[in-house]
Amino acid sequence: MYDEIVLKIKKRKAQIDLAKSKIEDLQKQYNRANTGLSNLNDSQELAQIVAQGVQQKAHDRIASVTSKCLESIFEEPYKFQILFERKRGKTEARLVFERDGMEIDPLTASGGGVIDVASFALRLSAISLTKPHVRKIMILDEPFRFLSAEYRPRVRDMLQELAEEYGFQFVMVTHIEELICGKCIHL
Repeated sequence: MYDEIVLKIKKRKAQIDLAKSKIEDLQKQYNRANTGLSNLNDSQELAQIVAQGVQQKAHDRIASVTSKCLESIFEEPYKFQILFERKRGKTEARLVFERDGMEIDPLTASGGGVIDVASFALRLSAISLTKPHVRKIMILDEPFRFLSAEYRPRVRDMLQELAEEYGFQFVMVTHIEELICGKCIHL
């Protein structure tokens, strides 16, 4: 009977030793997973910092070109902004105009002429941001068609300035005589 008790004790001790070994292995796995999670969080934070830098650089370039085009046409221009917002774990961009400290939705609260100029400027920005650089050419079909007649000479001047200063070429189909500039083909 004594031998049986000793044998049971040895079995229990072996089971305890095995359980301790499993616990140590699980603790090591937990520590490795925790380290991996910490590294993942650090990587994610770094990626977010880089993404914010890229977003800011893109915003600055796009907003400056768009705002400059709006300023060259309108006396009381809108300032164009891209607002980056985190939603549902993703970054979303919202395009807004700002005037006199007020945020304005471009599609619902501004006239069509403003949208024409802004959409032109956004396309211009997109071309200027491409890597590798592409030929600076824009093909436009009836651009600025909603722009008031009083602003059309300013658009023509803006197009000429962009062509001369930045080397852009514009191929434009239009019925608006005031926009005609440069070399023209009348059909």
